Amino acid sequence: MPPAPRDPNEPPGAVMAAGVRLQRMRRRVGWARLAVWTAIAAGPVALALTALAAPATVQASTPAKATEVRTAPAAADPAGYAQLFASAWLRSSADAEDSAQSRLAQSLAPDVPLPDTAPGAHSDVESVVAVRSAQREGRAWSVTVAAQYADGRLRYFAVPVPVAADAAGASFTVTGTPGVVAGPGRAQAPASPYTVNVPSDGDLTSTVEQFLTAYLAGDGAVDRYLAPGVQLPAVRPAPFQQVAVGQVLAAEEVAAVAQVPAGGTTVRVLVQVEARDEAGRWPLGYELTLTARSGRWEISALAFDNAEDKGGRS
Repeated sequence: MPPAPRDPNEPPGAVMAAGVRLQRMRRRVGWARLAVWTAIAAGPVALALTALAAPATVQASTPAKATEVRTAPAAADPAGYAQLFASAWLRSSADAEDSAQSRLAQSLAPDVPLPDTAPGAHSDVESVVAVRSAQREGRAWSVTVAAQYADGRLRYFAVPVPVAADAAGASFTVTGTPGVVAGPGRAQAPASPYTVNVPSDGDLTSTVEQFLTAYLAGDGAVDRYLAPGVQLPAVRPAPFQQVAVGQVLAAEEVAAVAQVPAGGTTVRVLVQVEARDEAGRWPLGYELTLTARSGRWEISALAFDNAEDKGGRS
């Protein structure tokens, strides 16, 4: 585009001033364009440089912190503690506070008064056994103990025993004087599962008698009557000289059949035993489990308090 014709009447200074302003405007426009392109170019470069310079960081998801569960120590049954105290308390006397039993009772229950026995009287308590524990409000317990006397009398005492939790689990103390209470009632026994009479001249009864004779009287080896894998050592030393099996009752009908059933058949029996030693005759009872194998019966378990002894196997 050709330049506009200059006015001949315009002074030379004005022309120069206009030229300077125009040159400044052109410079500003150039710098502005340069700044824009630099900013555009610098964006990706800066981003790339930042990505190269910064270490790659992978933030693994932090697993949820397991909630810490704190449980208070379980309140231990203080039956043994109450039994120990009652045994010492019944054998103590306020007139003999320095006796061993009086000192023991006072150490277990400092605030409980001792019995005031008659002069010259001696305690005829033979044994004290805890028979019942009942947890009351909070951590308080009431333990019932049975005291058996030399003349056959039996008294029951209720012993209050609060339980306080500590670092070891529990601590006990007797806070009140024992009270004489009625003894526990006799519960009705459940029906026995052993209702099948086993013949006294059968193979099963013969195996049971031979096993118990070896087990209690040491007559023969016990292992020969045991099923494979069962370990049941005999009582040592043998407590009896003679063992005779009386009634044998079974829980399964197959135990009463004359012929030994197929291998793997298992029966449970309750055996009444009469054992003799120098002191006399002792009626005993045993719960046994027998398993048939190769035409004979073998002892596979001997039960003690509803827990079967299988030589350490569960």
